Amino acid sequence: MTKKIYFRIGEVAKKFNVQTSLIRYWEKEFAFIKPNKSAKGTRLFTQKDVDNFEIVYHLMKEKGMTIQGTREYFKKHYNKNSMDKLQVINTLKKTKNLLQEVREVLDNATE
Repeated sequence: MTKKIYFRIGEVAKKFNVQTSLIRYWEKEFAFIKPNKSAKGTRLFTQKDVDNFEIVYHLMKEKGMTIQGTREYFKKHYNKNSMDKLQVINTLKKTKNLLQEVREVLDNATE
C-alpha cells in the first residue's frame, strides 16, 4: 500500500467532516497551514499540513477555543516538543479508532 503524498482540499474536508470554506478560512488565519498549490490553483496538502489542521481542529472544535485563543496558544506553545506531543495524541487516537474497527470486524465474524 502506497502512502499519499498530497491530499486535495475535498479529501481533508471529508476527513474532518467540515466544509472546504472552513479549511480555506483557517489557512488564512494560521500561517503554519500552508498547502502547496498546483498551476491551476488546486490546494495540495501534505501530511504535515493535515496534521497541523488536525491540531487546530482539536483546539477549536473539540476544546472550544476561539481563533484568538488558538493563536495565543500557538504563540505560547508552538515549539517542536509541544507539536510532537500533539502528534503523539493524534496518532494514539488514530490507533484507537483502528483497533475499534478491527474489534467490530472480529465481533461480526464470530456472530
